[in-house]
Amino acid sequence: MRGKSKTKPKQSAGFGTRAVWAGESGAHWERSTQVPVALSVSFGYKDVDQWIDVALGKTRGHIYGRNTNPTVAAFEEKVRDLEAAEAATSFSSGMGAISNTLFTLLSPGDRVVSVKDTYGGTNKLFIEFLPRFGIEVKLCETNNHQEIETAIAQGCKVVYLESPTNPTVKVVDLRRLAAAAHRSGAVVVVDNTLATPINQQPLKLGADLVIHSATKFLGGHADALGGVVCGAAELVARVYHFREITGACLDPMAAYLLLRGMKTLHLRIARQNESALKIARFLEAHPRVVKVFYPGLKSHESYQVARRQMSGFGGVLSFAIQGGFASVKSFLPSLRYANLAANLGAVETVAGPPSTTSHVESSGEERAAAGIPEALIRYSVGIEDAEDLIADLRQALDKVRPAKVQRVVS
Repeated sequence: MRGKSKTKPKQSAGFGTRAVWAGESGAHWERSTQVPVALSVSFGYKDVDQWIDVALGKTRGHIYGRNTNPTVAAFEEKVRDLEAAEAATSFSSGMGAISNTLFTLLSPGDRVVSVKDTYGGTNKLFIEFLPRFGIEVKLCETNNHQEIETAIAQGCKVVYLESPTNPTVKVVDLRRLAAAAHRSGAVVVVDNTLATPINQQPLKLGADLVIHSATKFLGGHADALGGVVCGAAELVARVYHFREITGACLDPMAAYLLLRGMKTLHLRIARQNESALKIARFLEAHPRVVKVFYPGLKSHESYQVARRQMSGFGGVLSFAIQGGFASVKSFLPSLRYANLAANLGAVETVAGPPSTTSHVESSGEERAAAGIPEALIRYSVGIEDAEDLIADLRQALDKVRPAKVQRVVS
């Protein structure tokens, strides 16, 4: 869509119903029950006045695939509905969504405040790319809300938050930090990828824009790249305009796959929430596991905040085992029910260390500066039976024979 405001639905239906039906009420080709894939690059008009009205955004319609597309618009509408946003616009990838949003909102001389352990690609924008354009970046300790509030009070244009973070699954108090940002006149952007709209609603907590890497939980099947930004109509319109000119548009076939995946989003997230908590509790009690990072555990430093602002704790956890990185390299290949791959949020369980997954673009020094241990294992829980995943983790841990216990300090 062109970033224009739409009337918010009353949303009397539940997440499961909306995940299936939202965005799919338009006229379908030849009475098809599924949103068709519109692979046409252009859309023709016999009436020039109507063509001009569509081009100017006065009338709904499509002109050129880089700008808008019917299949893509249906995907955007589904996410907009689930996040209870005024508008949404999409991108070719999650990083496309993040980078386009930041470059839309920030100009030379502006200042952005964020946290240290954001996703690796986002962190690269903060430490490498934005400073090249004369944009000041202040990265704070993720768990130190007072430090973040102090940095915000010193003045900034944007406050960029990620919660839970990838891969250490830290949780920040979105309501508290959004309030601090608005007191300073800043725009609040939240990456909601790990939580999904099923588990967390950042706009209701004060965020102005919400970002998803749709490649992950939204699509859920590891077969389509995509990103999406939703929130206040005026801000989304600005982001859309930047994207339509720079060209990071979502492919219609990817939009179709994401739409199809989202129909089971509610079911998948419920299963992954339940399984991840069982697995986290199992790992926390295992003698060869040094530390488990999962906001659903009472031992997690942000457990109370997570309980307050999330309806579920998500399908991603991370943990460290005895023996450091050498043990990680022997443990991971022993897993039977996990793809060792750089992805998360799929129906299959996926596992790997930050150096090959979330922070593959970062150096060891950069990962250390972000507070991410090299020996961490990120474990994205799929929809398999939790008992089978636990048995798989147990047998893989049994094969690890570390010579020395190494404690991890968060």
